Order: sequence, then C-alpha cells, then structure tokens
Amino acid sequence: MAGPVLSGNARLVVGVGASRGVAYAEIDETLRAALADAGLSAAEVVTVATVATKRDEPAVRALAEGLGAELLDYAAEVLAAVAVPHPSPTVAAAVGTPSVAEAAALAATRGGELLIAKTRSRRRPSMCTIAVACHRVGGNRT
Repeated sequence: MAGPVLSGNARLVVGVGASRGVAYAEIDETLRAALADAGLSAAEVVTVATVATKRDEPAVRALAEGLGAELLDYAAEVLAAVAVPHPSPTVAAAVGTPSVAEAAALAATRGGELLIAKTRSRRRPSMCTIAVACHRVGGNRT
C-alpha cells in the first residue's frame, strides 16, 4: 500500500495517549511501526502532542526528546472539542476527552490532516496509542 504523498519538508505531529508507567520502548515501537506501514519517516516528526495530564510522563517526554521534537500538551476540554474519527467512551470516562492521540495530533496541526488514525500498541496489555497528522502545505504551525 502506498503511503501519503507529502512535500519534501513534511511536518508531522504525533499524538500520544498513554497509561501511567508506559515504557518508552512501547511508544517508540508503536510509532515506528505505524510510520513504516504508512511510508513515513520519523525524521519528519516536529511535534509530539498529548493531554496535559500526561505531559510529565517520562516515556512521552523521552519520545519527544528522542525525535528532537517539541512537546505540546492540551487540556482535556480542548481535546474534547476536536472532532475525531475514533472517539472512545472508555477514554472519555478516564481522561475527560473521548480522544487523546487523534485529538492532540489534530489540535497541534490546527486544521491539518490525519494521516495515521489511532493506532494501539501491539503489546498486551496495550499501554499507548498514537496518531499522526500533517500540517497543511504552506500552513503555519506556530
């Protein structure tokens, strides 16, 4: 399956939903597998975004640092206002928003395109989800 066609200077945002205590390796392998499946590169990631309550989660911080990406966080109320294709009542009950990964990725792109929908870790039990969005071509990410 061919991946999305992106400009040579694509700017990707990774949204991360994570359980407390998730291992860095679990988030990293989930992201890298999803990027590879979509024909995208980790070198294109400029931002990692999550819900505010997970900003200080060591694995989330390590992911942003390892990618050389900025780390953004959003209040659950902000993420709850973002329309997403895969909302979860379970996540809504636990976190206060029906989406973290997809909503955070889309919020950080300010109207960008979701390239990789919510993708759950392959580990059991799964402790993270990721989603990837792209800034619109010519868009301003600041």
